[in-house]
Amino acid sequence: MDTALLNTAIQAFIDDNIGVDISKLALQKNPFPESNWITVLSQIEAKTKAKNKLPTWFATKNIIYPSKISIEQTSSETTASYKASIVSGKSLIDLTGGFGVDDSYFAKKIEKVSHCEINPALSTIVQHNFKQLNIQNISCYTGDSFDILNTLNSKWDWIYIDPSRRNDAKGKVFMLNDCLPNVPENLTFYFNHSKQILIKTAPLLDLSAGLSELQHVKTIHIVAIESEVKELVWELHATYSGPVTIKTINIIKDKIETFDFILNEGITTTSIGLPQKYLYEPNSAIMKSGGFDQVGAFFNLDKLHKHSHLYTSVDLISFPGRCFEIQNCFGYNKTEMKSFLENTQANITTRNFPDSVENIRKKWKIKDGGNIYCFFTTNENNHKIVLICTKIS
Repeated sequence: MDTALLNTAIQAFIDDNIGVDISKLALQKNPFPESNWITVLSQIEAKTKAKNKLPTWFATKNIIYPSKISIEQTSSETTASYKASIVSGKSLIDLTGGFGVDDSYFAKKIEKVSHCEINPALSTIVQHNFKQLNIQNISCYTGDSFDILNTLNSKWDWIYIDPSRRNDAKGKVFMLNDCLPNVPENLTFYFNHSKQILIKTAPLLDLSAGLSELQHVKTIHIVAIESEVKELVWELHATYSGPVTIKTINIIKDKIETFDFILNEGITTTSIGLPQKYLYEPNSAIMKSGGFDQVGAFFNLDKLHKHSHLYTSVDLISFPGRCFEIQNCFGYNKTEMKSFLENTQANITTRNFPDSVENIRKKWKIKDGGNIYCFFTTNENNHKIVLICTKIS
């Protein structure tokens, strides 16, 4: 850790340049010859990224940041707070500690938290930051978590793991076996040290793929912020062998939308019907869950088409997603498009529709934005339709 970064003048310079274009700053002469200029600029970049994602760190004096990429990859305080709501007990060990955001929130619920980090430089930074944050119930260990577990030889109420992908060679398709640590391979070993395991994965991990690799999964938490899925949290219990509960959580400014269901429990079907007065689009956490029939049946809504994942009702209900009032509905054809949408402004969404948003805009000269929301979709009769709506706040 470069302790020269804690110089009062350097810290003031970093604060004064939050949000400034780093490429322009890089052209300036280094005003702090005692420190590496690139390192100072990296602190500005990382702290800028932390402003909204990690407001506690941002507001605390003398915090040292790792690379901007590390900040981008770490949990936000919002998702860390949610994960902390899952655990309880006296002890938790984090096998992939990273920047320590998750652990800072676990430490609010757990008496003794242990942070393991294989990167010595990052571990040193985290220990320094915990002191600045006045967090006193976290112990930091540097090295391979497998060896640390063996050395400590303790039983923990929880093990927490955030495995990282070894490479991006497989593109958007990956398995937990492709990550470090290899959780499926070491699961028996982990259960020897704790009966409860919490695993964070990126949202692109397919639920069925994760379930095929893991054992004793009790709950999968799908966590979204402002309808963007940020992470999947897998809750494992050593003696559990029952059905898997899916919890969808969408954290937005003034509320938290939740919808839970039991995976593969019975045969749930949603009635199919033509558009009525109101239209509903599930939030991204529900979309990720695949619980399309479950959400429709629970809220007693009609679905427009088996594969459209849009729902409708005569009366307005409170729904975990976007709600709209349908102003007009017509078949997708040249005459109707020219009459209602050509050369206008609208927000466009496609669901189970053969054309893309980009092509629709180009073909009909529709500008983005405004107060009109258009859904291009397919109805129960397999007809391509357009719904012109206004959003209900």
